[in-house]
Amino acid sequence: MRIEAFGVEIWMNRHENHCRYNLAETCVESLTVAELLSLAGRSNSVLDDLLPMKLTYGAIEGSARLREAIAGLYENRSAGEVLVAHGAIGANALVYAALVEPGDRVVSIVPTYQQHVSIPESLGAEVLTLPLRAEDGYAPDLDALRRLAGDKAKLIVFANPNNPTGALMDRVALEEVVRIAEGCGAWVLADEVYRGLDQQGEGSTISVADLYDKGISTGSMSKAFSLAGLRLGWIAARRDLLEAVSIHRDYNTISVGMIDDLLAAIALESRDAVLARNRSIVRENLEVLDAWVVGEPSISWVKPRSGTTALLRYTHEMDSEEFCTRLLEETGVLFTPGSALGAEGTVRIGYANNPRILREGLTAASGFLAWLEKQGAA
Repeated sequence: MRIEAFGVEIWMNRHENHCRYNLAETCVESLTVAELLSLAGRSNSVLDDLLPMKLTYGAIEGSARLREAIAGLYENRSAGEVLVAHGAIGANALVYAALVEPGDRVVSIVPTYQQHVSIPESLGAEVLTLPLRAEDGYAPDLDALRRLAGDKAKLIVFANPNNPTGALMDRVALEEVVRIAEGCGAWVLADEVYRGLDQQGEGSTISVADLYDKGISTGSMSKAFSLAGLRLGWIAARRDLLEAVSIHRDYNTISVGMIDDLLAAIALESRDAVLARNRSIVRENLEVLDAWVVGEPSISWVKPRSGTTALLRYTHEMDSEEFCTRLLEETGVLFTPGSALGAEGTVRIGYANNPRILREGLTAASGFLAWLEKQGAA
């Protein structure tokens, strides 16, 4: 099987451990185990669960406790409609393995996490892409989506909230996507790893898995729950889809770690406290970033409505990898080049890390932009 190199992962692997200010990070500032247990009110009792635990494979599909906690994120999905995976990256890969065959039509809304184009392509699917445009506020053209889906789409896929733009499809837009899918019998896969971090209201838009019988939601502990180190994600979908997924899962997953399962269950049982902490971080940090963008004449954007990332367009005449490489070398600030996301002429910034790192990193980036302006003027 031939597959395209994963642009974002290659960039991050090369640079994220060698920068001073990691503004390419997409997770909300990671929790320590002590912080998690404090938020959950379990600091003095977790050993009661941990010490007697025999470290077997554990529950193959994920513990009943964990799957109940995950089901609590949805309005209309039960624990029996949840399957645990190795991160959302593993969950997405399993869905494609179970659903997509050579010649199938897959419609992917881009830019997006590269999995949602490269994996179905590698499986021999006809992948049609619907580009999001800044002039539309990165909202999808649903008439164009209907045309691309036609009468033969097998799967419609997107990230909601979107990575990298931070755009958000609300319930009205999702319901229209569902109508399009119903018209051709397509499944809908929504990568919802950033769900729960909306900038307005209660903070969590409805899941496509709650709107559509053939809706599939993938999620993880990494982004909205600040626990990427658990490497734990899930699929929420109807049972026959999960049964098909399980056939593939037996070949590459078996089970997740029992300690990871326990800590994820504790976090999700305390999701109100964890998400309150994380929404505070992303909402306050976005205002810092907004003020910075306003003050930088060479930078423009569509302000994100959700998630942890934003796509910044710059006016300087250089490709995005050169821009990010020079920025890193001169200042220690790490952005992600838009070329790794199929969005040349832009860079992606993650704004959900430690507020001090964000402020200091943006100050350093301003110095670099000022230097570029002087070079251009000269």
